[in-house]
Amino acid sequence: MFYTALAMAFVPFLRPDPATIRTNALTENLPSPHGLHYALLGIWERFDTLWFLRIAEHGYDRPMAVIFYPLYPAWIRLMSGLMPNIAAALLVSTVAAFFSFWGLLRLAGELSESGRLRMLLLVCVWPASFILFAGYADSLTIALVVWTIVFGRGARWELATVCALLSGVARPTGVIVFIPLAVMALRSRQARSLVVALTPLGLVTYWSWLRWSGRSSVVEAYRLYQGMTMVAPWRGLAEVLRLIAIDHDAMLAIKLGLVLVFAATSLHRRVRNEDKAFIIAVIVQMLMYTGRPLLGGARYLLMVYPVFLLLGAWAERWNRRQLAFYITTFGLLNLAWMWAFLNWSLVL
Repeated sequence: MFYTALAMAFVPFLRPDPATIRTNALTENLPSPHGLHYALLGIWERFDTLWFLRIAEHGYDRPMAVIFYPLYPAWIRLMSGLMPNIAAALLVSTVAAFFSFWGLLRLAGELSESGRLRMLLLVCVWPASFILFAGYADSLTIALVVWTIVFGRGARWELATVCALLSGVARPTGVIVFIPLAVMALRSRQARSLVVALTPLGLVTYWSWLRWSGRSSVVEAYRLYQGMTMVAPWRGLAEVLRLIAIDHDAMLAIKLGLVLVFAATSLHRRVRNEDKAFIIAVIVQMLMYTGRPLLGGARYLLMVYPVFLLLGAWAERWNRRQLAFYITTFGLLNLAWMWAFLNWSLVL
């Protein structure tokens, strides 16, 4: 409700550049920027959301569409019989955000009630966290990742495997949850835990279908249509540093700073070994592309649940002034990102 009201309040002041809009794909049939329907729903039809809506309606009819994994548009299509596609997309994202928050509360069981609520507050104001309620697949992926860990810690291996398998069909980064799940399974020494070996099948099945249907691979589509080439992570990091130093890219510097904070957090003694591996794997994956380095960096970090659990433990000890400082800082960055996103001036 908060983000919807905020977007409605932004509408009269947004002045997107038509030339910038035309450089984006699928913008030929955008809704007219007037009226209540636009303020409630149409304003969220931006960037990747347009692709998810297209796939939900027409399938993978364009070569670039393969970049967008099928689980989220499948849910949109399922719900679109009851409401417009964009409303279905926002509903799926919001429900998934609820389940991701619920799962985080389960994982933060060692914290006090105050610590758990403060943790969720920090998630909700994290830079780019508004995307959890937009027409993107992030909240669905995060919910599946978090519940994979919840079920894994409870030795409910079958449910954990289902969640992990589906996360690999929601976003490419979703399959990384296999790492902490496999560590937990090996540590348990239970024969039942062997089922977690099926986790990568979700991702492999999608890739196999692309090959069987004659479509390009995801990696090739990123290269052809996004100008992003897969490289070793140290080369990706070198490009980030070069762009910051030469082009003085302030936004990229902020993204790199957030990534470094998460990397440093992985070293904390309170972070479990399987969670350390997960944090590093997510960061390494983020650095494996050149061309548009750290694209979506801030929102990809929302999936890194161990850092937010640790932030909750720290926030438990903060006084009100400290809590207000961090919420205000993160919140202002989040609102700045949201404004730029709705104004067509920031690709997330």
